[in-house]
Amino acid sequence: MIKQVIQTPNAPQAIGTYSQAVRVNQMVFLSGQIPLVPKTMLLAEGDITLQITQVFINLQAVAEAAGGSLSDVVKLNVFLTDLSHFPIVNAVMDHYFQAPFPARAVVGVSALPKGAQVEMDAIMVLKPQEYPAS
Repeated sequence: MIKQVIQTPNAPQAIGTYSQAVRVNQMVFLSGQIPLVPKTMLLAEGDITLQITQVFINLQAVAEAAGGSLSDVVKLNVFLTDLSHFPIVNAVMDHYFQAPFPARAVVGVSALPKGAQVEMDAIMVLKPQEYPAS
Protein backbone atom coordinates (compact mmCIF):
# COMPACT_ATOMS: atom_id res chain seq x y z
CA MET A 1 0.00 0.00 0.00
CA ILE A 2 1.29 3.44 -0.98
CA LYS A 3 0.00 6.26 1.22
CA GLN A 4 0.66 9.91 0.42
CA VAL A 5 -0.55 13.11 2.06
CA ILE A 6 -1.78 15.70 -0.44
CA GLN A 7 -1.11 19.37 0.30
CA THR A 8 -1.63 22.45 -1.86
CA PRO A 9 -1.55 26.20 -1.17
CA ASN A 10 -4.38 26.53 -3.73
CA ALA A 11 -6.91 25.26 -1.18
CA PRO A 12 -7.46 26.35 2.40
CA GLN A 13 -4.96 25.00 4.89
CA ALA A 14 -6.28 22.49 7.39
CA ILE A 15 -7.82 24.16 10.43
CA GLY A 16 -7.45 21.04 12.54
CA THR A 17 -5.62 17.75 12.82
CA TYR A 18 -6.26 16.44 9.31
CA SER A 19 -4.78 16.49 5.80
CA GLN A 20 -6.36 18.16 2.79
CA ALA A 21 -6.39 14.71 1.20
CA VAL A 22 -4.75 11.32 1.49
CA ARG A 23 -3.96 9.13 -1.49
CA VAL A 24 -3.86 5.37 -1.03
CA ASN A 25 -2.84 3.68 -4.27
CA GLN A 26 -5.35 4.98 -6.87
CA MET A 27 -7.91 6.23 -4.32
CA VAL A 28 -7.85 9.76 -2.96
CA PHE A 29 -9.87 10.77 0.09
CA LEU A 30 -10.52 14.51 0.06
CA SER A 31 -11.25 16.11 3.43
CA GLY A 32 -14.24 18.34 3.92
CA GLN A 33 -13.96 21.76 2.35
CA ILE A 34 -15.90 24.78 3.51
CA PRO A 35 -16.07 28.03 1.49
CA LEU A 36 -12.78 29.44 2.78
CA VAL A 37 -10.78 31.56 0.35
CA PRO A 38 -7.25 30.06 0.46
CA LYS A 39 -5.36 33.38 0.44
CA THR A 40 -7.34 34.95 3.29
CA MET A 41 -8.65 31.88 5.15
CA LEU A 42 -11.94 33.80 5.47
CA LEU A 43 -15.34 32.59 4.31
CA ALA A 44 -16.23 33.62 0.76
CA GLU A 45 -18.47 36.64 0.88
CA GLY A 46 -21.78 36.59 -0.91
CA ASP A 47 -24.82 34.42 -1.25
CA ILE A 48 -24.99 30.66 -0.93
CA THR A 49 -24.27 30.20 -4.66
CA LEU A 50 -20.88 31.86 -4.23
CA GLN A 51 -20.15 29.80 -1.14
CA ILE A 52 -21.03 26.53 -2.88
CA THR A 53 -18.89 27.59 -5.85
CA GLN A 54 -15.93 28.28 -3.53
CA VAL A 55 -16.25 24.79 -2.05
CA PHE A 56 -16.06 23.26 -5.54
CA ILE A 57 -13.06 25.47 -6.36
CA ASN A 58 -11.34 24.22 -3.19
CA LEU A 59 -12.15 20.57 -3.93
CA GLN A 60 -10.91 21.03 -7.50
CA ALA A 61 -7.58 22.44 -6.24
CA VAL A 62 -7.03 19.47 -3.93
CA ALA A 63 -8.05 17.01 -6.67
CA GLU A 64 -5.52 18.59 -9.04
CA ALA A 65 -2.79 18.50 -6.39
CA ALA A 66 -3.44 14.75 -6.11
CA GLY A 67 -3.01 14.30 -9.86
CA GLY A 68 -6.68 14.16 -10.83
CA SER A 69 -9.71 16.33 -11.40
CA LEU A 70 -13.31 16.53 -10.28
CA SER A 71 -14.17 14.18 -13.15
CA ASP A 72 -12.39 11.47 -11.13
CA VAL A 73 -14.71 11.91 -8.12
CA VAL A 74 -16.81 8.80 -7.51
CA LYS A 75 -18.47 9.86 -4.22
CA LEU A 76 -19.43 13.31 -2.99
CA ASN A 77 -20.86 14.15 0.42
CA VAL A 78 -22.60 17.50 0.87
CA PHE A 79 -23.44 18.97 4.27
CA LEU A 80 -25.87 21.91 4.40
CA THR A 81 -27.10 23.95 7.34
CA ASP A 82 -30.24 24.70 5.29
CA LEU A 83 -31.60 21.92 3.06
CA SER A 84 -33.59 24.49 1.06
CA HIS A 85 -30.23 25.18 -0.66
CA PHE A 86 -30.27 21.67 -2.17
CA PRO A 87 -31.45 22.90 -5.63
CA ILE A 88 -28.63 25.46 -5.65
CA VAL A 89 -26.10 22.69 -4.98
CA ASN A 90 -27.51 20.83 -7.99
CA ALA A 91 -27.30 23.92 -10.22
CA VAL A 92 -23.71 24.74 -9.26
CA MET A 93 -22.66 21.08 -9.38
CA ASP A 94 -23.85 20.94 -13.00
CA HIS A 95 -21.02 23.36 -13.88
CA TYR A 96 -18.34 21.10 -12.36
CA PHE A 97 -19.52 17.57 -13.22
CA GLN A 98 -20.81 15.72 -16.26
CA ALA A 99 -22.73 12.46 -16.49
CA PRO A 100 -22.14 9.93 -15.18
CA PHE A 101 -22.31 11.95 -11.97
CA PRO A 102 -20.64 10.74 -8.77
CA ALA A 103 -22.65 8.97 -6.11
CA ARG A 104 -23.75 11.58 -3.60
CA ALA A 105 -25.29 12.14 -0.20
CA VAL A 106 -26.75 15.43 1.02
CA VAL A 107 -27.11 15.80 4.77
CA GLY A 108 -28.71 18.57 6.78
CA VAL A 109 -26.60 19.61 9.77
CA SER A 110 -27.13 22.14 12.53
CA ALA A 111 -23.72 23.83 12.26
CA LEU A 112 -20.42 23.72 10.37
CA PRO A 113 -16.93 25.05 11.18
CA LYS A 114 -16.45 28.82 11.11
CA GLY A 115 -20.19 29.34 10.59
CA ALA A 116 -20.09 27.98 7.02
CA GLN A 117 -23.39 27.05 5.39
CA VAL A 118 -21.94 24.26 3.25
CA GLU A 119 -19.19 21.65 3.44
CA MET A 120 -18.27 18.88 1.01
CA ASP A 121 -15.87 15.97 1.00
CA ALA A 122 -15.17 13.46 -1.74
CA ILE A 123 -13.56 10.20 -2.79
CA MET A 124 -11.67 10.18 -6.05
CA VAL A 125 -10.23 7.27 -8.04
CA LEU A 126 -7.30 8.13 -10.28
CA LYS A 127 -6.87 6.56 -13.67
CA PRO A 128 -3.86 4.19 -13.81
CA GLN A 129 -1.83 6.61 -15.95
CA GLU A 130 -2.42 9.39 -13.39
CA TYR A 131 -0.88 7.38 -10.59
CA PRO A 132 2.93 7.30 -10.63
CA ALA A 133 4.55 3.88 -10.79
CA SER A 134 6.14 2.75 -7.54
